[in-house]
Amino acid sequence: MLRAEPVSVILEKLRKAGYHFVGSHSAVKKCHWTHVALTQRRFCYKCKFYGIASHRCVQMTPAAIWCWLRCLHCWRAEPGDLGLDWDDTRLPTVDDPEFIAEKTIEEHKKIISGYKGHPKVDPKMFEEAMNPKHVAISLSGEPTLYPRLSELIEAYHKRGMTTFLVTHGVRPDVLAELDPEPTQLYLSLEAWDEKSFKEFNRPVLPGLWNAVLQSIEILPSFSSPTAIRITLVKGFNDTKEALKGLARLVSRGYPTYVEVKAYMNVGYSRYRLTKENMPSHEEVKRFAEALAEEIGYEVVDEQRSSRVVLLSRIGKPIRVGDGCPGGRAGEADEDEFVLSEKIR
Repeated sequence: MLRAEPVSVILEKLRKAGYHFVGSHSAVKKCHWTHVALTQRRFCYKCKFYGIASHRCVQMTPAAIWCWLRCLHCWRAEPGDLGLDWDDTRLPTVDDPEFIAEKTIEEHKKIISGYKGHPKVDPKMFEEAMNPKHVAISLSGEPTLYPRLSELIEAYHKRGMTTFLVTHGVRPDVLAELDPEPTQLYLSLEAWDEKSFKEFNRPVLPGLWNAVLQSIEILPSFSSPTAIRITLVKGFNDTKEALKGLARLVSRGYPTYVEVKAYMNVGYSRYRLTKENMPSHEEVKRFAEALAEEIGYEVVDEQRSSRVVLLSRIGKPIRVGDGCPGGRAGEADEDEFVLSEKIR
């Protein structure tokens, strides 16, 4: 009997977890906030901060199980999690960006189609959800490993959609050449120096800390808004040393925004970290306020349900979407972690 290839095994596990694969390396997955927006009219922090309506947002990745880091907090399935071994540093093939854009939108619509006629879903919101306006290029993996990323961004923009690109900054060469730019660029940071980077982000190739530093220094060259997102992990980067180090890095990048967000014990990160590593919203806010004082930014918003605080150097953030239709974005009765566990 032939043994299944590791990539086939992990892709099948992810399909069972709700990932819808497109082509050979891309995927779409329904965000739990999409469900909550449709059934409860409650929206994620991106709606409160930037006007991105959760029910109209496609959550996708062009590099589902490929990355140059094996971060402890990542919900991506990593080779060590399941005792499998595959080359997660390089995409097996390179699919056409127009194909990826078209098919990820189609898959999103298939996922959403099940809400038609749902007793808690407003028909107007359902129709809006079937006409998505935003794409989060994140989900899992490192999107800058897809060599035709600029073309993919352009393909979504041609369809009248905004793009939020999330990267760990391991490919400054790709970021420097992005044309067009995404609507907003996120650079994720957890470590504050090379030692903490190697401990927590666990690079699989040499020289990646220097690559991250180069990406940080590229941020001021972008005309679109940029954000450094700091995932706060209790017991790792919630110290005074980490605060000072992260402040120095943020100052080098001078992003439009800084988001300080709690680690959530979801996905495959549960193989590596525990619920005890999740800081409370109050702990996130204290850290964010101390960071704001260090870097001279203003605390402009927060969302307790997502345990996230927004810092800005321009005051009120730029709203790139139309906002939340007749619902609530912001203070919710339940925690994002609780919500995701209920929907899982």
